Amino acid sequence: MRAVLQRVSRAQVSVDGQVIGRCGPGLLVLVCAMQGDDDIAAARLAAKVAKMRIFKDDQGKMNLSVRDIGGAALVISQFTLAADLRGNRPGFSTAAAPDEGKRLYEAFANLLAAEGIPVETGRFGADMQVELVNDGPVTIWIDSAAG
Repeated sequence: MRAVLQRVSRAQVSVDGQVIGRCGPGLLVLVCAMQGDDDIAAARLAAKVAKMRIFKDDQGKMNLSVRDIGGAALVISQFTLAADLRGNRPGFSTAAAPDEGKRLYEAFANLLAAEGIPVETGRFGADMQVELVNDGPVTIWIDSAAG
């Protein structure tokens, strides 16, 4: 699985003009299941996100996790993280099939919540509008296959 983490002051996601998920200080997590991903990949990614030390401590160093600061996460499915950019038009054939992608996206969100982080989500497959205030800015790319 792949994810892009953005440290945020706040974030929200809307579908058809209605806010369906939001978080205050914490993480906006854009996540994509790739072909061959499984529940182990979702668990590995959730554990890594929960422990990622990208929040400032008292000395201003990135030394705290979202859990350490009592933060929350807004988790959004984003199959475009699977983009193959060999030409001018990206291809997405390495993304998991939609049914499996949805299952793993939901598993990831549930596993992240099991790590003690309040989680809200977008709507898989929907046309979503995401608003955020990126704090820092801090943006980190993670691939569960990379360890």
